[in-house]
Amino acid sequence: MDYIEKALEKLKEWIDKLVDALFGPQPQPEQEPVPVPVDDRSHRRY
Repeated sequence: MDYIEKALEKLKEWIDKLVDALFGPQPQPEQEPVPVPVDDRSHRRY
């Protein structure tokens, strides 16, 4: 089973390279910024 999985993975890599060569690289989706939590309670102390 491990041999089949390795062969399928290699085949997938070759197909990806072939598609990239024929049609150009696939566009990568833009990464969305991760929201950073802000603790503004400390600024409201008077």
